[in-house]
Amino acid sequence: MQRTSQYNSGMSLIQLQRLDFSVGGPLLLEHVDLSIDAGERVCIVGRNGEGKSTLMKLIAGELQPDDGEVRLQSGVVVARMAQEVPQATAGSVFDVVAEGLGDLGRLLARYHHLLAEGDLDALGEVQDQIEARHGWDLDRRVSDVLTKLELPADTDFAALSGGMKRRVLLAQALVRKPDVLLLDEPTNHLDIEAIGWLEGFLKQFEGSIVFITHDRSFLRALATRIVEIDRGQLTSWPGNYDNYLRRREERLHAEAQANALFDKKLAQEEVWIRQGIKARRTRNEGRVRALKAMRRERSERRELGGNAKMALANAQASGKKVIELDHVHQAYAGRVLIDDLSTAIMRGDRVGIIGPNGAGKSTLLKILLGELKPLRGEASLGTGLQIAYFDQHRAQLNDALNALDNVAEGREYIELNGQRKHIIGYLQDFLFSPERARAPITRLSGGERNRLLLAKLFAQPSNLLVMDEPTNDLDVETLELLEELLTEYKGTLLLVSHDREFLDNVVSSTLVLEGEGQVGEYVGGYSDWLRQKPLNRPSAEMSAAAAKPAKSDVTPVAPNSEKSKRKLSFKDARELEQLPARIEQLETEIAKRAEAMNDPSFFQQDNAAIQNANEALAKAQAELDLAYSRWAELEG
Repeated sequence: MQRTSQYNSGMSLIQLQRLDFSVGGPLLLEHVDLSIDAGERVCIVGRNGEGKSTLMKLIAGELQPDDGEVRLQSGVVVARMAQEVPQATAGSVFDVVAEGLGDLGRLLARYHHLLAEGDLDALGEVQDQIEARHGWDLDRRVSDVLTKLELPADTDFAALSGGMKRRVLLAQALVRKPDVLLLDEPTNHLDIEAIGWLEGFLKQFEGSIVFITHDRSFLRALATRIVEIDRGQLTSWPGNYDNYLRRREERLHAEAQANALFDKKLAQEEVWIRQGIKARRTRNEGRVRALKAMRRERSERRELGGNAKMALANAQASGKKVIELDHVHQAYAGRVLIDDLSTAIMRGDRVGIIGPNGAGKSTLLKILLGELKPLRGEASLGTGLQIAYFDQHRAQLNDALNALDNVAEGREYIELNGQRKHIIGYLQDFLFSPERARAPITRLSGGERNRLLLAKLFAQPSNLLVMDEPTNDLDVETLELLEELLTEYKGTLLLVSHDREFLDNVVSSTLVLEGEGQVGEYVGGYSDWLRQKPLNRPSAEMSAAAAKPAKSDVTPVAPNSEKSKRKLSFKDARELEQLPARIEQLETEIAKRAEAMNDPSFFQQDNAAIQNANEALAKAQAELDLAYSRWAELEG
């Protein structure tokens, strides 16, 4: 089969020309032009419902455009990895991967089953059919892909974890030797270790990749070009994601200015024509025609969709100590998940929980919330807690009810921080139109269901917010708004997430399940954990066989390290002991100064006062950075 590298480098592998597609209402995609070249890694971005998955299916040939065409260079093979595991998927791992080769793949799978069963007559017949179709090369190809992706050929697909199932689906796409690989939200339901593996694998892939993702770390690591869908139009942005964000902001600003000038001109012309009718019988017909054209252009303008306006209902403050674990030990089916964990979570803490799938994150969460009694040790909850829980499986949503009834629970109004809001208006803040709010939730997309659960959750007053994988299926704009909301939340937050950038932007500390029952405690988010984790960790990803970290806040080091043998002087040890309190004091000072500067009255002061405040904030920030650096140095 002809490979990508052999194609004429001057020609695109795929071209979309003047492509239209609608699902009723305005065109979802209008006059779209796009080309995919050899070796590119193109990320499609856009809000939920803009048509990202639809565009992917059009490229794959699974949907046909209303107008325009999709052209493939001769011999180009396109394979798409499904966003969700198809329900009908069954058989061994070999069977599922071979399914990517169609009828011949199924024949190869039957051959392997007969070989295991020892049915020689049937085996000979199938063998003849494979030989007649020159199928042994494809059999070797399936085996090669299984080896490359480290997949067990004979294991039952149904018995695999969610992450391994998605790896098998990737193998099913790769076995076709695609020139263009299409991936729709490939990181969904993967843990951080699996995401890291996928990132590394795709960087080595020789063909072109077109992908959709909400994981900004994954996007930044892979994309060589960004393609944005916005109000039916498609725009290509060469370069990385940060370049796209900067240039998109510039474009939207220019667009807003142009629209404002147009609207001002239109308003002036409307005044002229009304005055003209009164003032004279004859008018400038050219000007009238121009006005009609302007009216038509204004009516056809598609406005940028609104951002969600989420707000959290805050409850009365809880007690200062929210949760305390004392020498907690928990095992399941003979496997130790948590061994001798002692920790305290205080009011206002934002704690991330990190670990591979199956490591015990949900078990730890249940112990923290008092839903599960540990085998040994004590877990105690503080006073005055009002808990709101975001469940990644969205089990709190009732499929028999529409979106409105799921959130309203019989109420017509929502009380939100002292303000009364009609339920329809409240849902509009979460981007649900009145029609969409009354639709059965079985018709909502994954992203819409996530937004609906957030609306339901945020309507409850809470001072302890528990969020289990809240980022799945959310578009980037909603993700960023959720980050901002959680950062400003006055209560305590427990967050389980595999989204590295989300963790970095939201949490102030992390509990990391590192294998063999060890739970490490670290200051900061995911990136901070990478910097602080034990030096004898074999890779950037978590390992189930990880060495046991120390129980104190001081970062453990490799036992053979020279530094581990060196004791701190009395003066340094005293400094290390005092640094956490100093860091907390500086963070409190910075937060208060930032809050004061966000008040509109701040800018009513004279310039000298504003300048002094800015300098004081910069000085405090520099001191905080220095304190963190010194802390890391002494810990080492």
